[in-house]
Amino acid sequence: MEEFKHIPVMLNEVIDGLDIKENGIYVDCTIGGGGHSREILKRLKTGHLYGFDRDEKAIETCTERFKDNKNLTLIHANYKDAPEILQARGVTKIDGFLIDLGVSSYQIDTAERGFSFLHNGRLDMRMDRSQSIDAYQVVNYYSKEKLLDILYKYGEESNAKKIVENIIARRKISPIETTGELKEIIEESFPKKVIYGKGGVSKKTFQAIRIEVNGELEGLDSLLFQLISMLNSKGRGAVLTFHSLEDRIVKNAFKREATDCLCPPKTPVCICGHKKSIVLVNRKPITASEEELALNPRSSSAKLRIIEKI
Repeated sequence: MEEFKHIPVMLNEVIDGLDIKENGIYVDCTIGGGGHSREILKRLKTGHLYGFDRDEKAIETCTERFKDNKNLTLIHANYKDAPEILQARGVTKIDGFLIDLGVSSYQIDTAERGFSFLHNGRLDMRMDRSQSIDAYQVVNYYSKEKLLDILYKYGEESNAKKIVENIIARRKISPIETTGELKEIIEESFPKKVIYGKGGVSKKTFQAIRIEVNGELEGLDSLLFQLISMLNSKGRGAVLTFHSLEDRIVKNAFKREATDCLCPPKTPVCICGHKKSIVLVNRKPITASEEELALNPRSSSAKLRIIEKI
């Protein structure tokens, strides 16, 4: 079995932030290689951890790594289904949750998974390989308008028009099969000085396609609301984000639930009846230390937000 390698981002900050109780019920919505979960489990005595992941490889890896641990239940499912799955199992209250929204190092570095422009492989990008839609279908079959929309919306790519024009022109000749071909098309859409001066001009387009393939932003706000509602008093929630779009969703969701009244500013008397249910443990997001950045450059874009249930 190929090893599922992944360095857990801001490990100490996450574990400290969750303030783990030895008898608590915890949920790791994106268990990956089990780096964060290993430390949660070390702190549990009679408590229990439910680990979710949509990537079957992650579940296989953690099943082997934690095979003797009775405090862990692994579930192969999209993390957005976690509240419903937990409640079906009779778990209605939890003491903490963690959501790591990053792509794992294993997924990025395994060429056949087709996530990265740094490793040539078939266009795929599926976190859950049982789903039908993949990057190949997005690149080769989406309309010009739809491709433009996702590159602007999910990649915030200012050069989207030229990139999409070149994708459409190339796929008319033959299907775009690999990450290397797509990278080549993207780089052809920029002046040479931009490619060599800036580097990584493919990053935004690859991000946009990956978000589309995996529906990464859909339902995230709803999931946060459901998990917060399941938290016991003093329970904690921690979320790691890696780009501005998902961080904005998390920031706004936490701000809303940490605010008493959501009425427009000029409303003389509150009519919404909203009561805050959480406090922000850190008002500004926590970022990786200099030491961590030196060891794991992929932590450079990470932001950690932590809340506590009132």
